[in-house]
Amino acid sequence: MNHSLSVAPSLEEHTHENPIVTKQQLFAKQLIVLVLEILLALPLGLLLAKFQIGRIAWIFGGIAAGTVVLQGCRVFYQYSPQPNRTARKVGMALVGLTVGASNAHGNLASVASGIPVFIFLTLFLLLSGSCIGYIYSRVTKTNLMTAMLATVPGGVGIMAAIAADYNKNVSLVALVQAIRVTSVVVLIPFIAKTSAGNYYPQTLPIKAAWLNFDPFQLELLLLVLVITGLVVYPAILFKIPAGDFFGALLIGIGFNPLLHWLPFVGDISFSPPPLINLLGQMLLGITIGEYWGDKPNFRKRTVGYALISVAMTLIAGAIAAILAMQLTSWDWLTCLLVTAPGGSAEMILVSLALNHNVEIVTTGHLVRLIAINSSLPLWVFLFRRLDEQLSEPV
Repeated sequence: MNHSLSVAPSLEEHTHENPIVTKQQLFAKQLIVLVLEILLALPLGLLLAKFQIGRIAWIFGGIAAGTVVLQGCRVFYQYSPQPNRTARKVGMALVGLTVGASNAHGNLASVASGIPVFIFLTLFLLLSGSCIGYIYSRVTKTNLMTAMLATVPGGVGIMAAIAADYNKNVSLVALVQAIRVTSVVVLIPFIAKTSAGNYYPQTLPIKAAWLNFDPFQLELLLLVLVITGLVVYPAILFKIPAGDFFGALLIGIGFNPLLHWLPFVGDISFSPPPLINLLGQMLLGITIGEYWGDKPNFRKRTVGYALISVAMTLIAGAIAAILAMQLTSWDWLTCLLVTAPGGSAEMILVSLALNHNVEIVTTGHLVRLIAINSSLPLWVFLFRRLDEQLSEPV
């Protein structure tokens, strides 16, 4: 028995004669699902905002909406759409643009001296994840590569896609990764809010202006979105590590200085309206929720083992935070946000909501995103070799 997992029959669409029509129909269905998720996430975010959860309430609204809509499609319409990775990339770009604009007056170069520490922490988390993956593999009798892809901190979509490429257990990988990301997204903001006390900023007021309808500001918004798209699309096309988030972040940082450099532009300042941030958060939450809504039926033992592995990963993140405190002069909350295992964009949003060392947290997670994504081919190669060696008869 390779692993203790019971999967319900997958509900897939069947393609027929005309592939063009099929692609158009599939796109239309995905668009309808996404619109329904956003329409549901909006009132849920407004509801959560009343409970003073903070500025990341919209992520939680998106998680709930993604889960409910995909489960509804599965149960009532026998249609099982795949998690929308494009929506995740758009959400990452919008959040990156917002974070970049917030960091425009900061100095990311000032924390460049901490890059060796960031690299050390990244290697620690990767090695810890590998050890946890090995333990998980031995306990659950799952092949090693599947266990490693499930437990090493990385994106849910990326790890699940690699599992599919090598014919591994995609559902199990997505389950463990989704539990990890959701746990981090829920627990770390709660800890941050508790520790921050009264100065934790409140969520955007319901009656606040989400969008500036001044024609000139709307033109600048359209311009920055077009530029972001032109930068992010090639980055995604050529599979540049963290290209969607990193490219948008650079645009957010450099947009105002570029405007001031132009001779025919006066003294103006542009900041993305709150609607951009809220939409980005909702899309990030929706894609996390979709992985929950897409889950087949797992045995209780499988979910229990997944929870144990995630708990071990969170403990490794806490140990990394303690190491960061010993190696740097950062306070414990900054160390916790930097070393949180996964949910990079979400953790940067928490630091932004707290206005707490955003430059350090942003740089730390960017270094980790680039390191993990650029080293993935090496890790996959090592996982496969170890898997083959352990599978050989003694």
